[in-house]
Amino acid sequence: MKSSIRIGSGAAWWGDRVEPAALNAEKGDLDYLCFETMAEATVSAAQVRARRDPSFPGYDTYLDDRMRAVLPACMKRGTKIITNQGWINPDAAAERVVYWLQEFGFTGVKVASVNGSLITERVLELTDTILENGKPTSTLKSTLISAEAYLGAEPIVEALKGGAQIVITGRVADPSIFLAPMMYEFGWDPLDHVKLGQGTGIGHLLECGAQVTGGYFSDPGFKDVPEPWNFGFPIAEVSPDGSTVLSKVAGTGGAITLQTVKEQMLYEVHDPANYLTPDVVVDFTTAKIEVVGPDRVRVSNIGGKPRTPTFKVSMGCTEGFIGEDMFFYAGPGALRRAQLAKKILEERFKIVKLDAEDVRIDYLGLNAIHGDATPGSAPEPYEIAVRVAARTKTREEAAKVGREIDGMAVSGIAHTGKRVPHQDRTREVIGVWSGLVDRTQLAPTVRYFES
Repeated sequence: MKSSIRIGSGAAWWGDRVEPAALNAEKGDLDYLCFETMAEATVSAAQVRARRDPSFPGYDTYLDDRMRAVLPACMKRGTKIITNQGWINPDAAAERVVYWLQEFGFTGVKVASVNGSLITERVLELTDTILENGKPTSTLKSTLISAEAYLGAEPIVEALKGGAQIVITGRVADPSIFLAPMMYEFGWDPLDHVKLGQGTGIGHLLECGAQVTGGYFSDPGFKDVPEPWNFGFPIAEVSPDGSTVLSKVAGTGGAITLQTVKEQMLYEVHDPANYLTPDVVVDFTTAKIEVVGPDRVRVSNIGGKPRTPTFKVSMGCTEGFIGEDMFFYAGPGALRRAQLAKKILEERFKIVKLDAEDVRIDYLGLNAIHGDATPGSAPEPYEIAVRVAARTKTREEAAKVGREIDGMAVSGIAHTGKRVPHQDRTREVIGVWSGLVDRTQLAPTVRYFES
């Protein structure tokens, strides 16, 4: 058993920056580099694209960029890579990584794909209740296009035991990607909720990348961090008991402090005493956090409780279309012109008989975020973007939004600024619903490839 391992973050979401991952690979002295790029919205986007584009391979569209950036340094140092960039096709992603390994001249490298999270064909048999509204999952049958269960760390550990240097998964819980190397290197039992609670808690701190090093934290004049254009991604120095020192590559921007760690620890956690994951129920209320040096924070004593008997499953369903566009006003009187424009569009939507389940006309710069909660005393802005969106059952109805906004260019009111509509102004909506599946009903599989 190693006395400690170093696990670095490589991504916090699909669109994250690549440069910090490359820096961690080159200068982080890592045993593992982990990429988390999957979310409910990402899965939905992948399913929409797969329906529209049969040539879409189904994995992270930035997989090539990330592998080109980190493979040379990782292979040179012997750093293992764990990532959920497989999205809805882990096998294809693994084959693509093998391609890049061969391009770089790295032969004999074993790559594993983890499958089993995609359960679209069986989900209505495995779960009976929609968590969000209590309705039977059978009500989703006519609109269901995908279902992915949140797997845990165990199949990743299996792949590492099988000799994989790179492991690519589909849907697994975010912290499980980081927990797996701890379980493998330190021989933790999957049912040891004490150690897995600590390890999953550390995984949660790492999964959002720069958020624990000052990203999404800085607020000028209140919470300042140095060089926010140059955030380093976090590195965890983990001991066999799970206690960990968080750090980052020297010379990078941002900061690791008690504040940044506490904010990320509670990020997206509804109940800090019962943070549910496939591997364990985490209890953050017992955590001990202490500064041990500049940009070095030690985290220990995170609690754990036995895992639940179920996996969460996300079900993607078709829910119509959205038509969306915007136009602009600036200078004195911008607000009154925007208000008249809203009235014009409301009447024109009646003329064209827009059949919409919901229509929103917001003023970006005034009320688009807070809506009706915007104070009436809010100062009038100097410039306003009018955003118009309608949710419809068909693409044809959604297209009416853009057509009527086009008319504002010459049939609107004075000083209307209009974009040339090069972009697609209609999009399909995939709603995401949740359910629970008995974990004994799923059997993840591991497949191996070699460069």
